[in-house]
Amino acid sequence: MDQNEKRMRILKAIEHDAKVDLKELSVRLDIPETEIVNEMSLMEQEGLICGYLTLIDWDRTDSQTVTALIEVRCTPQRGQGFDTIAERIYKYPEVNSVYLISGGFDLLVTLEGKTLKEISTFVRDKLSVQESILSCATHFILQKYKDHGTILSRKFEDERMPITL
Repeated sequence: MDQNEKRMRILKAIEHDAKVDLKELSVRLDIPETEIVNEMSLMEQEGLICGYLTLIDWDRTDSQTVTALIEVRCTPQRGQGFDTIAERIYKYPEVNSVYLISGGFDLLVTLEGKTLKEISTFVRDKLSVQESILSCATHFILQKYKDHGTILSRKFEDERMPITL
């Protein structure tokens, strides 16, 4: 097995379970544990593995947060395209992600705040006033059913008692 194939197998295995036991992973992939550790360390240094994420269903906690998706229409900058605009946006600590997208808008920004007002203030005072930004459309997430490939919603079973006549 070449290094690229080994890396792909490791990446696919840890993509949805970063806490997987390395001994178990070694057995499952038939790759020695030391090779897995070394390969993962190399991929972290190279920036191929960018971080490890714990997916939390915040709706099941007492946390009061609002998540928004903001579509941004902007004018690309000469010689830099959308990169400089995206960089200015992703430097705000409130911003979770920034994507260049196709369609009627150019960038998709996700962020979290404590209230709808906090997010709308961010859009009004920090985002929409920037040079090159033509317009923004804000969408609030009302319910998450699946996130990062993980189903969050629970199926509700009918608790009514059956009645026969």
